[in-house]
Amino acid sequence: MKKILITGGAGFIGSHVVRLFVNKYSNYEIVNLDKLTYAGNLANLRDIENKPNYRFVKGDIVDAAFINQLFAENQFDGVIHLAAESHVDRSISNPLEFVMTNVIGTVNLLNAARNQWKDNFSAHRFYHVSTDEVYGTLGETGMFTETTAYDPHSPYSASKASSDHFVRAYHDTYGLNVVISNCSNNYGSFHFPEKLIPLSINNIKNNKSIPIYGKGENVRDWLWVEDHARAIDLIYHKAAAGSTYNIGGHNEWTNIDLIRLLCKIMDKKLNRADGESAKLITFVKDRAGHDLRYAIDSSKLQKDLGWTPSLQFEEGLEKTVDWYLSNEEWLNNVTSGDYKNYYQAQYVKR
Repeated sequence: MKKILITGGAGFIGSHVVRLFVNKYSNYEIVNLDKLTYAGNLANLRDIENKPNYRFVKGDIVDAAFINQLFAENQFDGVIHLAAESHVDRSISNPLEFVMTNVIGTVNLLNAARNQWKDNFSAHRFYHVSTDEVYGTLGETGMFTETTAYDPHSPYSASKASSDHFVRAYHDTYGLNVVISNCSNNYGSFHFPEKLIPLSINNIKNNKSIPIYGKGENVRDWLWVEDHARAIDLIYHKAAAGSTYNIGGHNEWTNIDLIRLLCKIMDKKLNRADGESAKLITFVKDRAGHDLRYAIDSSKLQKDLGWTPSLQFEEGLEKTVDWYLSNEEWLNNVTSGDYKNYYQAQYVKR
């Protein structure tokens, strides 16, 4: 039985990856390592938490001694590293926290992997999940490719760029078997409601204002989170050592157009008059260092590994709205902070 460590597996993207691997690979033992910060929610994984090939470990990747011990005790065959601080606004307020988790934490994992796998690097794999924000910003045309020069503009993207460089350096210097992927904005179920789409869904539902930075002209490429998990599965198992892949949804939307579409969907789902939810749109001061446009060219991933996105954005957005409206208990627990008690109830008292 192969043993795979997935870091950040209680988060938004991580929980979807954990679920996919646990359900698809009964011959793998999946160890989910998460610090359970504000965005880590074990309730995201209730449907698999009692599966025989799943185990949760609470811990911090910044703690090198803990990470070294975890690797020594488990002898992992591979790592899929998603644990990260990821909210740009929070990085502007507290850059050092992002340096510690995203840079130091990644290097701690690399050191532990290098030490444990030094006798046979090729039989193990370290997969680092990153972001398109490391590339900076685009004008009205063009797309990010795997060879686009890095040009980060926020403390968050700078910390992720640094971690990417360290991962590549451990491949080039030590021969560690690494792969990296850089993804566009994800959306879907279990997304913590500080990000644009879940925040807006929750605010519309509760008749609260929908804050839009600047004039809402910033463009993002949106990726269905389950499509991202499928891509991670393919890259982990089939990509060549040292390779990088961009993962995008081929869904470019300005923030204001996205929110207007979301308002229309919410009006229909909540039986409101057409245009009622759009009245909640409120323009606020633009974010510092706000990149204008991201767009991902994922043709390499499609050509090499046969991956394609499964949903058009309108369909995926409606599915996302349906999930949030059908899971009000989850949303209420997250917004109230009650989700933080789940670990104590489910794990500490066992």
